[in-house]
Amino acid sequence: MQDSVHALSSAKAFWLKRLRGIGVACSASIVLMATACDQGRNDGPVHIDMIGSPREISAPLTYVGTRAGSMTYMATAQGLVSYDSDGAVVPALAQRWIVDDDGKTYIFRLRRSHWANGKRVDARDVRQLLRKRLRATLKQDPYGPLASISEIMAMTADVIEIRLKTPRPNFLVALAHPSMGIALSDGGSGPYRKSEVEEGSGVLRFAPAENIAIAESEHDPREERIVHAERASKAIVRFRAGKSDLMLGGRLAELPYIALGDVQRDRVRFDAVQGLFGLALSPRTPLFDDPHVREALSMAIERETIIAYFEMNRWKIANQMVPQQLDMPHPPTAPGWARMRIEERRNLASAVITRWRAQRDNKPVKFSIALPEGPGMDLLFLALKAQFRAIDVEIERVEKNADMTLIDEVAPYESVSWYLGRLSCARDVRCDKEAEALLVASRETESTKERLELQGQAEVLMQAYNGYIPLATPVRWALVNPRLNDYASSRRAHHDLRWLEK
Repeated sequence: MQDSVHALSSAKAFWLKRLRGIGVACSASIVLMATACDQGRNDGPVHIDMIGSPREISAPLTYVGTRAGSMTYMATAQGLVSYDSDGAVVPALAQRWIVDDDGKTYIFRLRRSHWANGKRVDARDVRQLLRKRLRATLKQDPYGPLASISEIMAMTADVIEIRLKTPRPNFLVALAHPSMGIALSDGGSGPYRKSEVEEGSGVLRFAPAENIAIAESEHDPREERIVHAERASKAIVRFRAGKSDLMLGGRLAELPYIALGDVQRDRVRFDAVQGLFGLALSPRTPLFDDPHVREALSMAIERETIIAYFEMNRWKIANQMVPQQLDMPHPPTAPGWARMRIEERRNLASAVITRWRAQRDNKPVKFSIALPEGPGMDLLFLALKAQFRAIDVEIERVEKNADMTLIDEVAPYESVSWYLGRLSCARDVRCDKEAEALLVASRETESTKERLELQGQAEVLMQAYNGYIPLATPVRWALVNPRLNDYASSRRAHHDLRWLEK
């Protein structure tokens, strides 16, 4: 183990040195133009850099699953409800609503608003678009609150009624997610309209939609925003040079750039998010058919070492799927090895791997892993490689079709149903068929008590199955100029452009 730690430390030092060279080379021309870094602007529109590509902010509906696309879509295509800066539900396209029938009926009254093409928003259009967005969302969240929707009706031109099969406490929070924003092919109803600052520039101007002026919210958009989509390294250089007021979309993949860019600590803001950060096992890899191998791979990882490797105090380890009890009838199920020392865990894991190899003519144990791009992911791969090598397992990194794939996602609402759904057979990860049957039954039942009991039973089975190797909590961060008022960390990692003023 000492040799693995030494090799990992040497590799880390080499990689950081290489990254510094790359960072200096690519940023020198911009830094030389900046006579005073971090000065920013005291007047004019708020300038925002989003980590992503120009095509993602230009066609947010197509790229709503990306960081830049999601933020842009939320700004230009509001749903019936939305989040405030703290992640609580607030009115959006619907100015108010009532809940009836013991939480099974929601009646929304739409505010007077218009689509980007000038046509007035009509409840019949909203109904049709909601159904389309719902179909897309249920592919990602098959057992969540929105799966309880039984009917969407347009009662009048201004009233939408949504009926549920059973009450779901997180229904409005799930409905407020940016993926449930409503838009025609040429744009939504606001709160902003987007246009290119200059044709082909990839820089967008977000201007308040005219119809938003009659809204009753105290946070209506009053100012323009200028939005760039950039690579993380360039976005950080722009921020340091005072060319942007805010950089959004940071994850673990880009975290090393903070040190490389010499960003002041008080400029870095972390979102206190929960969710999944770990490795999903492929259902098509024969090695993982053995339940003892799956458990061995999970117990062999010393998560504290990986956390320490990134030198970030606020990053927390995870050795179970669900971080809290949430709405389950019991606390999260801990793995059987949770109280064992790492030496004991590795001895057991090594014995499993040795036995597996002995049964297959001493064939080496090797599999592939898919991680996103970025220096943080490069360092994570080195850390995982050292961890698995300690039990005589080798890994290689590939772009796709891997034996293990990183899941790095923030929970959109506080319920076990999201965690179980994300790791279910419906999402094409290695899964327990008995647990899946329980999840299907939980979606069909009209009893809230029975649904939670069924999900609790599924959680026990899924944790024991080890189709997912949890590592830590997700990491989400931004760079914020102190002159930017009303910026707040978000428990859902979504930042509404309306809450920003200088």
